[in-house]
Amino acid sequence: MATATLFGVPHHYELTENSEATPLVFIHGWMLSRQYWQPLLPHLAESHPCLCYDLRGFGQSRHQLEQYRPGLPAAAEALQSSPSPYGLAAYARDLAELLRQLQLGPVWLVGHSLGGSIALWAAHCYPDQVKGVICLNAGGGLYLDREFRQFRQVGKAIIRWRTSWMRHLPPLAWAMTRASVVQPLAYRWGHQRLVDLLDADADAALGSLLESTTEPEVHLLPRLVSGLRQSVYFIAGDQDSVMDLKFVHHLAGYLPSAQTGETAVIPIADCGHMAMLEQPQAVAQAILEQVAQPSPTPSALF
Repeated sequence: MATATLFGVPHHYELTENSEATPLVFIHGWMLSRQYWQPLLPHLAESHPCLCYDLRGFGQSRHQLEQYRPGLPAAAEALQSSPSPYGLAAYARDLAELLRQLQLGPVWLVGHSLGGSIALWAAHCYPDQVKGVICLNAGGGLYLDREFRQFRQVGKAIIRWRTSWMRHLPPLAWAMTRASVVQPLAYRWGHQRLVDLLDADADAALGSLLESTTEPEVHLLPRLVSGLRQSVYFIAGDQDSVMDLKFVHHLAGYLPSAQTGETAVIPIADCGHMAMLEQPQAVAQAILEQVAQPSPTPSALF
């Protein structure tokens, strides 16, 4: 494990460098950490350099946050994105700085859930650093007021009522092995999910939840996706109760390639919201197949 200081905040990351191929950069979801990409690495690290890191405020990147001052890229300001330090564009800025410091790029971004939205923002704001994007269990672009209000209320309640002693309750870890998945996960992953949930910085957890689910921010995603010129694919669990497959298809429908009838959605059978843990081999195979595709040419986009 190594550390890079991004705008005053230490970020923990792991980088494998066994290949000269295009690097794969993995971005975890809300209240998670870089740990969840480990099941994929045996299938990918021999053919591609792989970078996994903890988002600011999560995993082990949760210290010295009071030092952070965002300052969004011009591309984000043009879309009138939130200036919050926990908005999607701010996290995309962190990622771009990490790639600059590690001298990686252009790269393929693989983002899970919230991480998928961050990956799309990074592709928009920093196109020279991003060759392509794979969104995993991520989609959206359609604002449903009641559902989003309930989601925010549940999220705020979880953050408010967390206490450190919860990590010592095995029933909670067992419950996390069954949350949002088709088949129960191994106990170690239930425990990891509980630890990450309890350890996440409260301001980062609440800020990223609220900033990414406002009506203006949700409606920005289709506009952003429609303008991307990189390759973009969506890998989705066919039984994902958090990000229903229809919402994945909805967002993918705004890609320029969709106008020619191409589909960018790759469903994974018998899979819920934690695809990299539930079906790691299938997910890894889908990633390898997509990054091997030729990049789109300007004439193919219009």
